[in-house]
Amino acid sequence: MIQFNTPEWFFLIPLLLAAGWKYRRLRLASPLRLLLQACLLLALAQPALDRGGKGMDLWVLVDRSNSTAGIPAAGAEEIQAILERHKHAGDRVRLVDFAQSAVLRGRGDPVFAGGTAGTDMEQALAYTMALMSPNRTNRILMLTDGWPTTPLDQAAEQLIQSRIPVDYRLSVTFREADIRIEQIRTPARIRPGEAFILEATLAGPPGPAITVPWQISKNGGAPLRGTATLLNGKATVQLADRLSTPGCSAYEMTITPQNDPIPENNRAVSFLEVTGGNGVLLLSGYDRDPLAPFLEAQGFRVQQPSGLNQLDARHLSGVGLVIINNLSASSVPPDFLHALDYYVREQGGGLLMCGGRHSFGSGGYFSSPIDELLPVSMEMKKDKMKLMTAMSIVLDRSGSMSCSVPGGKTKMDLANAGTCQTISLLSDQDLISVHAVDSEPHPIVTLSSLGPNRKKMISSVSRIASMGGGIFIGAGLKAGWQELQRSVAGTRHLLLFADADDSEEPADYRETLKEMVKEGVTVSVIALGTEKSADAGLLREIAELGRGRIFFCDRPGDIPSIFAQETVSVARAAFIRERTLLRGTAGWLQIAAGQPEWPPAVDGYNLCYLRNGATAACVTEDGNAAPLVSFWNRGTGRTAAVTFAMGGELGKNIQQWDSYGDLIQTLARWLNRKNPPQGYSVRADTAGDRLRIRLYYSEENIPRLAERMPEISLELSGKESSRTQNGIWEHLQPGIFQCSFPLPHGVMARGAVRIGGSVIPFGPVSQQVDPEWAMPPESGNAFLDLVNRTGGRERMDLPSIFREPRPGTSLQLRPILLWSTCVLLVLDALFTRTGLLPRGQPRQGVRAPGLQEKTINLSENFLQG
Repeated sequence: MIQFNTPEWFFLIPLLLAAGWKYRRLRLASPLRLLLQACLLLALAQPALDRGGKGMDLWVLVDRSNSTAGIPAAGAEEIQAILERHKHAGDRVRLVDFAQSAVLRGRGDPVFAGGTAGTDMEQALAYTMALMSPNRTNRILMLTDGWPTTPLDQAAEQLIQSRIPVDYRLSVTFREADIRIEQIRTPARIRPGEAFILEATLAGPPGPAITVPWQISKNGGAPLRGTATLLNGKATVQLADRLSTPGCSAYEMTITPQNDPIPENNRAVSFLEVTGGNGVLLLSGYDRDPLAPFLEAQGFRVQQPSGLNQLDARHLSGVGLVIINNLSASSVPPDFLHALDYYVREQGGGLLMCGGRHSFGSGGYFSSPIDELLPVSMEMKKDKMKLMTAMSIVLDRSGSMSCSVPGGKTKMDLANAGTCQTISLLSDQDLISVHAVDSEPHPIVTLSSLGPNRKKMISSVSRIASMGGGIFIGAGLKAGWQELQRSVAGTRHLLLFADADDSEEPADYRETLKEMVKEGVTVSVIALGTEKSADAGLLREIAELGRGRIFFCDRPGDIPSIFAQETVSVARAAFIRERTLLRGTAGWLQIAAGQPEWPPAVDGYNLCYLRNGATAACVTEDGNAAPLVSFWNRGTGRTAAVTFAMGGELGKNIQQWDSYGDLIQTLARWLNRKNPPQGYSVRADTAGDRLRIRLYYSEENIPRLAERMPEISLELSGKESSRTQNGIWEHLQPGIFQCSFPLPHGVMARGAVRIGGSVIPFGPVSQQVDPEWAMPPESGNAFLDLVNRTGGRERMDLPSIFREPRPGTSLQLRPILLWSTCVLLVLDALFTRTGLLPRGQPRQGVRAPGLQEKTINLSENFLQG
């Protein structure tokens, strides 16, 4: 059966008949042109051939996100059984589970760690439509709470075009009594000393007044407490504050309403940036750093944070230069070191590392996140090893090591890879032993030299597997110490790798460590977890008693690098403590107008090697010709390295050098971030689970933008890893460009807008409230609007869904008819030009006006031609 979608075009038939009768010269009644008219008219009427296919595919989308409290998932099988009993012959019921991702039931399960913290309904609908067969009737039934965390605009249009109705059945999660923080409003950025208003909006059920206790803390400090009264479901908390120190401050608000059914939306965090020029963040291993007074005398604003373990990307906001002065890598949080890479390469910041016993390779910076930023390499060369090193590695192979990490590997795989790194870095004469420990130590490699055994050792270590249970720390330390007792190497070191949440049975570890230290053995610990983990205190104590280092690592992907850092620190003669002559080079003239009078010698230096592309301004006069002062450009930023000590006992002679202050000033001014271009402003905020960045520009910058569009990049840092991505601008209106990115909860975003050779950094930004629990009214309204626009409705009576009209499937004939019309047009033109189509003759007795004259003129022209 043929149906016409726009039959109103058939009203043209009488007009065509009248035109054909009145204008005979058009030859509309000829067979070819009649067929052409019929094809065109039918094409306009959009005919469709019904191919049957009354069988229905009912797609049941089961919302398994956290906000549903598991209600749809718990009732899905019962609902499927009801639908199976009442479906018609040829019908099919298919289930799709979705949360942050979607999967057809039977093909997997999207519910894993981190997979239920969002309701990506848009992606779930697109996934389901991709699975649909075009030859069958399709319908969607959603079992959900009705609160998507993504916009539904694209899904709605696709469903409407495909004529796929969306029905729904809501789960009951007792939200009517929910009291939550809707948002915290603060300015995006302020000047130092500028007063501002922090405004928090609370929402709850309409009705009687409700008193809600709240507290707000700034940067983790002592909280300010109060109460708010909800009137008709709304309340506002306003606080005035003033910040004098440039940088980024975090305001965290929590509320504690009684009998609240959804406590997950009772916490919100907002970041506020304090501008004020590009300051200097000084991270020092000295009690009184000698660089600070010289920098302040030159007008630099110097920040020296006291709590180094609290450092993160927020501390880089408003900072143009970071200086690390004789501070070991283990004293700096790994997240901060990771943040420095993006800070330099994309945000245009500067980095200066100064030497000493706890810097460069000696400080554990080899293979660290900032290794590739520095203009010098800390690699291990055979002729610069210590005399001989014996290392014993004790690996946790408990059940927690079998957990997978991004990239498809397990924690055990990464620990094995780190141990293999150590085996590869040590020299042939060095010795190593490896034990895998659960409830008892298992020897994998007994203490032996690496020379003839290196490949065999790597093969054995790479096959270590997690065997369950916990790790008995005391037994592992004893086993490693027994191996080291067999060696007389000048350097003996034990490296313990353990889970900071699952370290058991320390036994008499203090006695073991006391005995080891007495014999000159050091002990370092790589702790998988954070300083807040259950057994973090125990592992820290082991490192302190063993006079070694402690590395907390909550990013499993960093494990191999930490092994490499510790190996270089222990086995390499990284700091040369002897008076060494030096000489200046012409490289200094690249950043300064003239050469300083370099001191004749330094009392010691960190042995490093100049990287290709970097410039050395001063080198040693010994056989190493090692760079003492070097620098280069990295991305949009710059880095420099001073490998001799600038303070402390080893830097006394340098501090008496007349040009000491000039060296510091010159490097700081060259490294410090350039001022942002004039006439531009960047604002970043969140909307739902998306981050919006707006670039405002003045009229005088329009010609510059016409030549080259600004570039935007974003770094998203989460608990497991970080990634960088670029964006595409949308011209929102004159004077404003906008770009948006998905921003999951718990992820911090930093970015940079590059305009020519200048950079405008922004961030950090994060979601104030978890979008999964924010539940704004507009989100619920968007879902109901989707249902109404597609022709769906709420389904309390499930069997009724099979009684709905079934349009079946159809074959659209319009394309065929349009192509036929084109072919007929070509044929008509061809026949008319070649004379194959007979021309009409004038009626007898009627003389066409001017016909005889035209014929005579044509004949004369022909004869003349």
